[in-house]
Parts: sequence; C-alpha cells; structure tokens
Amino acid sequence: MFFEPMNFVRNLSYMGLGMLGIFIVMAVIIIVTVALDKLTSKKDGGKSEQ
Repeated sequence: MFFEPMNFVRNLSYMGLGMLGIFIVMAVIIIVTVALDKLTSKKDGGKSEQ
C-alpha cells in the first residue's frame, strides 16, 4: 500500500460534495416533515392543552 498525501488533497472536493449532498437531503426531509405537520395538525381554536 502506497500513501500519497496529494491524492487526499485532490479528493477533498469529492468529499465536500458528498457532505453537501447529505446536508441537502437532510434539509429536504426536515422541510417535508414540518410541512406535513402543519398541514395535518388539528385546529383547536387557539387553545393549548396544559
């Protein structure tokens, strides 16, 4: 096995794109979850149960 540090530096852009893709997918899942919660929540006339 041969280690070349320059190859690691060249691959940082690919790792960055992969991490960006993960964050985008997470953001989409969060947005869809919040939207579904708002669309399907019961309306209680402004009263909250405590």
